[in-house]
Amino acid sequence: MPQVALVLFIVVIIFVLMLVNGINIIKDYERAVVYRLGHMQREAKGPGVIYVIPFLDKINRVSLRQEMMEVPPQDIITRDNVTLKVNAVVTFRVIDPTKAINESANFLYQTSQFAQTTLRSVLGEVELDHLLAHRDELNSRIQTIIDSHTAPFGVKVIAVEVKQVDLPESMLRAMAKQAEAERERRSKIIHAQGEFDASAKLVEAAALLATQPMTLQLRYLQTLAEIGVEKNTTIVFPLPMELMNLLNRTAAIAELPKGPNAA
Repeated sequence: MPQVALVLFIVVIIFVLMLVNGINIIKDYERAVVYRLGHMQREAKGPGVIYVIPFLDKINRVSLRQEMMEVPPQDIITRDNVTLKVNAVVTFRVIDPTKAINESANFLYQTSQFAQTTLRSVLGEVELDHLLAHRDELNSRIQTIIDSHTAPFGVKVIAVEVKQVDLPESMLRAMAKQAEAERERRSKIIHAQGEFDASAKLVEAAALLATQPMTLQLRYLQTLAEIGVEKNTTIVFPLPMELMNLLNRTAAIAELPKGPNAA
């Protein structure tokens, strides 16, 4: 009897240990893919408490939360033969846990490799100016291509963002010169436009003064008043042309030779 009781006690202990060991708690953002004797169960289990048979079932936990993966810097040659180093950030999530485990040996590694190759191929097809000016368009295109590759194993790529573009020093200097030349061109255009507007106003003012000669005289007197405010100022008064002609005629008459009766 003591031996039978000991055997029963050992059996009970083993049963309790197996029962406790088979209990698993799956969080709300997780799913459990269970293989029983090598065969995958039809649906992922969770969240909550699930039971798996020890030694017969194998459980794989898969997170359904969004994850962010940084793509290492890639050497890229653009369409206009500019060598760049570009890295990016990929945001994705698992939408089908059974496919992510059963269809892919390592879905994280595969997603990373697809992101690297797609980044090089897409950015290598465009010129540098297009890359810098239309980054949102390229991000969307890269995201669509990567998502088409990861969809078969249950991974949804939500967004791709080109994080940093490292340009060569020579290209940075050339771009700085180009930007400086563009700013100088705009400055000259603005200055020329100002000169043109001022000339147009002067033409209008001259036309207006030509219709009213007295206005020109009043403007002249106003200018003299403004000049007279300053000390040590020499003011030159122009004489009317009529007065100058009169003086010239008087001088000419005075120089005429006198007749015999003049004596």
